[in-house]
Amino acid sequence: MNLGKSIEVSSWLAPLFSLTYVTNTGIAFGLFQGMGDILLIVVFIAIGAIFLFYRHLPAGPISLHVALGLQMGGALGNLVDRLTRGAVVDFIDLNFWPLHHWPIFNLADTSIVAGVVLLLLVMLTEKDRQPAPVPEESRVE
Repeated sequence: MNLGKSIEVSSWLAPLFSLTYVTNTGIAFGLFQGMGDILLIVVFIAIGAIFLFYRHLPAGPISLHVALGLQMGGALGNLVDRLTRGAVVDFIDLNFWPLHHWPIFNLADTSIVAGVVLLLLVMLTEKDRQPAPVPEESRVE
């Protein structure tokens, strides 16, 4: 498929959604184009931070684990593109108001954004709860 070429998924979806092949050497919304080496370092640091944070999480809540999993999956997906293609492949092109001029994105970007939103919701709803007591047998002394 040629760069910038669009494919209609179906005729009734064409006014709303199409698949358009573009590459992105920057981050979301095409910011920081041409900074591939620095972005690779940032992505490796982010993946490492998510991994370390995940390893030290208590057993619950599941929504926190899902949020971090979404972020990790999206970061790894975009990282694979950067390492194999030199840029991230974006293809989801939304064409309806208010997203008529929305930048083209991919599923990894969607996963990262969904993970961040879920993490924020977890943080906002969990801040008022008291931490669960740690069972005696799992305490480290």
